[in-house]
Amino acid sequence: MCEIYGFSGKREKELNNDLREFYSHACDHPNGWGLALLDQSVPEITREVCRADRSELLSGRLSLPVTAKTALAHIRLATVGNEDYDNCHPFTAVDDSGRSWTLIHNGTIFESDKLNRYVFRQKGETDSERILLYLVDRINEATAKAKRELNAEERFEILDEIISNSSPKNKLNLLIYDGELLYAHTNFKDSLYERKDGDGVTISTRPLTDSGWRPVPFTTLIAYREGERVFTGADHHHEYIFDPSSYKPLYLAYSGL
Repeated sequence: MCEIYGFSGKREKELNNDLREFYSHACDHPNGWGLALLDQSVPEITREVCRADRSELLSGRLSLPVTAKTALAHIRLATVGNEDYDNCHPFTAVDDSGRSWTLIHNGTIFESDKLNRYVFRQKGETDSERILLYLVDRINEATAKAKRELNAEERFEILDEIISNSSPKNKLNLLIYDGELLYAHTNFKDSLYERKDGDGVTISTRPLTDSGWRPVPFTTLIAYREGERVFTGADHHHEYIFDPSSYKPLYLAYSGL
């Protein structure tokens, strides 16, 4: 699969130590890496199709202070989509209100007819990019119906419904940022943790230090604003159970067999 990382805080924090540890896991996730610094209206995103711990670009980036109030990072183990720049996370899209959305995903979509139409709109080949395109379309539909920009609670309710309805039979470990809220969701046991301290909240697939980590609420969408949890969705109870045989049709499809 992949690993994901996020930070949300009230003030800028230097993230180098966490990022070095996070990217050191790339030996198990060698198919690309990405970093998004999200304090500006236009996300600052760096992506590369190579193993993160062998990247000169990333090494140079981490040799200088990396500071942010909000950040996302990703290392990729390809399951859906080839080893290609357009398949590297994070993915971004802008809704009709001009709001930028940024998404990273550790998981796989096995069943979702609603995402199929985005195969012809996306730049890459991943199911993760299709998730982002779908949720932005849903935001746009609600915005048009309301005839105004949606507020934070309304946006959260839409994502809560989308993720709840998409979770059966699919692995959805997600971090999404909409310019105000950092959303987090997991439905795979022991695969997403959070650490809360005076700087804010850090979220990672695996704990990055020896202490202070606890599991992210399970099968439940949550959202943070400046490091504080502000919304908690309903528990949808759709746990993903790993089944190696479920990947065979995906591998056959993408190998052309």
